[in-house]
Amino acid sequence: MFDVLVIGGGINGAASAAALSAAGAKVALVEARDFAGFTSSESSNLIWGGIKYLETLEVALVRKLCLGRNELMRAYPEAIKETRFLAIVDRKSRFPAMFLWLGAWIYWWLGNRFTRKPRYLSRHDIASEETIVKAANLTGGLMYSDARLVDGDARFVLNLVKKAIGFGAMTINYLAVTRLQREPGGTWTATVVDGVTGRELCLQARFLVNAAGPFADELNRQAQFETSTHHVFSKGIHLVVDRITDSNRVLTFFADDGRMFFAIPLGDKTCIGTTDTPVESPLTRVSDADRKFVLDNINNCLNLATPLTKDDILTERCGVRPLAMARSREYKTGQWLKMSRKHVLQASEKLGMVSIFGGKLTDCLQIGGEVCGALSNFGCQLQMGKWYGEPGLKSRDRFAARLREVIQIPEQNIDLPWDRLWRMYGVGAIEILESILSENRGAELVIRPAKICRAELELIRNQEMVVTLEDFLRRRTLLAQTHGLSELASMPGIRAACEVLFGNQAEQRYEEYFQMHPPIEIQSSHTNKNINAKVEVVRKP
Repeated sequence: MFDVLVIGGGINGAASAAALSAAGAKVALVEARDFAGFTSSESSNLIWGGIKYLETLEVALVRKLCLGRNELMRAYPEAIKETRFLAIVDRKSRFPAMFLWLGAWIYWWLGNRFTRKPRYLSRHDIASEETIVKAANLTGGLMYSDARLVDGDARFVLNLVKKAIGFGAMTINYLAVTRLQREPGGTWTATVVDGVTGRELCLQARFLVNAAGPFADELNRQAQFETSTHHVFSKGIHLVVDRITDSNRVLTFFADDGRMFFAIPLGDKTCIGTTDTPVESPLTRVSDADRKFVLDNINNCLNLATPLTKDDILTERCGVRPLAMARSREYKTGQWLKMSRKHVLQASEKLGMVSIFGGKLTDCLQIGGEVCGALSNFGCQLQMGKWYGEPGLKSRDRFAARLREVIQIPEQNIDLPWDRLWRMYGVGAIEILESILSENRGAELVIRPAKICRAELELIRNQEMVVTLEDFLRRRTLLAQTHGLSELASMPGIRAACEVLFGNQAEQRYEEYFQMHPPIEIQSSHTNKNINAKVEVVRKP
C-alpha cells in the first residue's frame, strides 16, 4: 500500500513525486510512455516569467512565474542559465519599441530585478550586434533576460524523477493505468499493464494525483472525478536547423499574426518556433502549414545567404499545451492567444484525489508545493523539506577531487566534457569518474562526436531506466534533437552504444528505431526498485 500514486511522468508528475517523497510519503509514480515522453519533451526549453502575458494584463501570473524562474535559477545554477533575449521590433509590430522597452522594465521589476537590466537598442545597435537580423524594416528592439535549460526539458524532468527515487519513491515508465477503482475502505486500486509482457498488476494507494497532462480529463473520467475544469489543447511546433548565429542569445520576433516566436540555441543548433494553434486532440503532428509559417517568418526576419527551406530542417518538435479552462466557458477563435496559461489544481477530499490542469516547466516548484498542501489537507502526514536543486558544495568538491585523479592518470589523454557530466548527472558524475578510475575502458569514447564515454553509458543503463533507443537519443541526450535520422544512422558509435545500453537486445533496439520513420512507438517498461517496494517490474538490458 502506497500513500500516494502519481499518474503521469511529465513535469507535473515528476515535481509532485519528488515533493511528496521528500516530505515522507510513500510514493509510486507510473508513466504510460517514457518519462517526459509527451508534452514535457516538446517545449521551447525556456524557464521564463512569461513576458508576453503582460499583454493580457495577467500581472499576478507573470509575477508568480518570475519568482518561480528566480528560484529555479538559484537552485540549478549549472542546468539553468540566464540568457539574453533580443526582441526585434519592425514596422509591422503591434507595439512600438519604446512601449515594449517600458514593458521589459515592468517585467524586470516584477521579477525582483533578479536578472540583468533591460536595454533599449536602436536599429543601428541591432545591425552591429546581430548582423543576421534584417535591418531594412527595423524600428528598434530591446534586450532582456530570462533563462533556458541547457540540456533540454526531458533531462530536467528526468532529474526530478531521480530526486524522487533518492527520497524512496518507486518510479516506473512504460506502465499504463487501465482501470481505477475506489474501494469501500477509501483506498484506490489501480490496474496497470506492463507494455512488454502484457502482465497486469494492481497498485494500491490511499491518495491519487492525476498528473497525466493532456490525458488528465480521461483519467478523471476513469476515477469518476467530476471537475469544473478541463483541458483545451494548443499545438506548438519547433523546427531545428543548423546554428544561425553564434551570439548564444535567443532572438525574439513578432510573427505576421502578432504572436511571438523565437530562435533558441539548442546544443550546437538553433530551434525555431513556436506556433500556438488550437487542436482537438493531443495526438498531433507538424503540418506543412506549420512548417511554412515558421520558415516564412524566420526568413522574413533574418538576413540569410540562402533562405531556409524544408530541406534545412534537421528535426522537428511537436507538442500540445494542455490549457486549463472552466467547463462553463467556451473559447472564441479570435481570443485564443489571450487565453490564460495559469495552472489549476482541483482536489476532492471525498475521493482523496488531486488533479492538475495546465502547468509549465517554470512553475513546477509551485505545483509540487500545492500538491503537498492539498494532500496534507486530506490527512496525509507530510513534513515539507527541500526537494529540488543541484548537489551542494561538498559534492562538487568530491567531484573536483576525483576529476584531478582522472586527469593525472599516466599515459592517457582523457578529454571528456566534464562540465556537461556534472550538469547532467550531479553526484552521478562522481560515479562516472570512479568508473573511469577503476575500469580500463571507462573513458573510452563510444559516441565520439558527442564525447559520450562508456562510463556515461553504463550510468545511463543502470540508473536512468532506458528502454528504447529513442529514450536515449531523444530524452537522455540531445542527439535525436540536433541530428537528423540519416546523420544518426551513420554516426560512429550508435550501434556500439546500443550494445552497452541493451546487451543482447541491442540489434533489436537499433533496428526498431532506424527502420521506422517516423518510429513506431514501442511499448515497454522499466523500473527503479526500492527496498520497500511492493511491486516489481524487472527488465534485463
